[in-house]
Amino acid sequence: MSRRLATALEVAALSSDVRLRIIRLTHDTPLTNKEIAERLGKDPATTLHHVRKLVAAGFLEAQPARTGRRGARELPYLSTGLSWQLTGKDRPPAVEEAVLQAFLGEVADVGVGALRQTRLVVRTDPGELKRRLQALFDELAAEPADPDDERVAIYLAMYPGD
Repeated sequence: MSRRLATALEVAALSSDVRLRIIRLTHDTPLTNKEIAERLGKDPATTLHHVRKLVAAGFLEAQPARTGRRGARELPYLSTGLSWQLTGKDRPPAVEEAVLQAFLGEVADVGVGALRQTRLVVRTDPGELKRRLQALFDELAAEPADPDDERVAIYLAMYPGD
C-alpha cells in the first residue's frame, strides 16, 4: 500500500487521543455524536468539537441522517480509513503521545484482563521487522469485514531492548 505524509491539518487532528479513539470507534460502525460521547464517557459538546475536527481533516464522514429512538434526526459518522493511508514516518511527538494515550484509555475501558499480551526481545533489523509487520497489518486491513468475526484492536510498540 502506498502511503503519504500527513498534512498539517491531518497531524493536528491526529494529535489527540480522544480523536484517535473516535476514529477507532467509528471504524466500521457509524455512530452519532451522542453515541460517541456515551462510549467515551465524555460530554457531547466536547466530542462534537473533536468530531468536527476529524470531519474537516477527512478522517470522518457524515452518513445519511437517521431517525433516533425518540423521533429526533441523528447524524452518524463513519471513519474514512484515511489514518491508515498515512505514513507513521516522521510523526511528531504529539501524535506519538496521542497514540499511546489512546491505547492506555482503551485498556482502561476494557480492563487489563481483556488484553491478550505477549512480549519478546529479539536481535533483528528493525526496518525489516517493521516492513513485515506492516505487510501483515495491510493484509488484515484489506480483508473484507465479516460481521460474525470478533472485533479486535491491535497496538504494537517496538523499542530498544537494552
